[in-house]
Amino acid sequence: MTSPIYAIGDIHGQLSKLDQILSLIEEDGGADAQIVFLGDYTDRGPDSRGVIERLIEGRDAHRNWTFIKGNHDRMFEWFMQDPLRHDPYLMVELYWLHQRLGGDTTLASYGVDASGQRREKDVHAEARTAVPQAHLDFLAELRITHTVGDLMFVHAGIRPGVPLTDQTEEDMIWIRQQFHTYTGPHPKLIVHGHTPIDRATHYGNRVNLDTGAGYGKPLTAAVFEGGQVWTLTENGRQALTP
Repeated sequence: MTSPIYAIGDIHGQLSKLDQILSLIEEDGGADAQIVFLGDYTDRGPDSRGVIERLIEGRDAHRNWTFIKGNHDRMFEWFMQDPLRHDPYLMVELYWLHQRLGGDTTLASYGVDASGQRREKDVHAEARTAVPQAHLDFLAELRITHTVGDLMFVHAGIRPGVPLTDQTEEDMIWIRQQFHTYTGPHPKLIVHGHTPIDRATHYGNRVNLDTGAGYGKPLTAAVFEGGQVWTLTENGRQALTP
């Protein structure tokens, strides 16, 4: 009998919600539970620094944790490079420090003022001093995808009709409409986040676990075991069916 696999949706700087979810998982599956984090650890919520520290603590304690890279994590990683990089996928008027994306709140958790009144190069220079190298290494080492049996874990999704081995990083951290509107089978059940919805949903060919924690809504974890799926709540497992 295979062990259950737990997946956690987009955290977005919500450390208290993450700790609650980790407690629920430990109650259900023990301290050695296999957990896949679906990315977007940073931005919008109040404690991106604390979230990354918690994940690093788990990694260094040799927990059975796997970390997927989200688009917000890559924006943070690229901003911190020298020279800084902007993600070309963003609309022209957007950049990581824009309030809509939440990079300003991420840097605030490191004690850096990234308000619109400051020049980007000044914010960048201060951030390069304030953000620990261990956090930058963590971001750089995040995985783009993780596959276990008939499950594929990825941040945003995949491009339908393209072999899994030929998927691009851009699609797997950014794709939306082409993936969401496709109702045919995928080679594996795709477990993802990236696009907030009111509650976790099983669409038959994919499972979306982003329930809007970045906007103050709940953080969701799901359990995958024996071909079945449940969400994990304070009242135990709740079946999640197509």
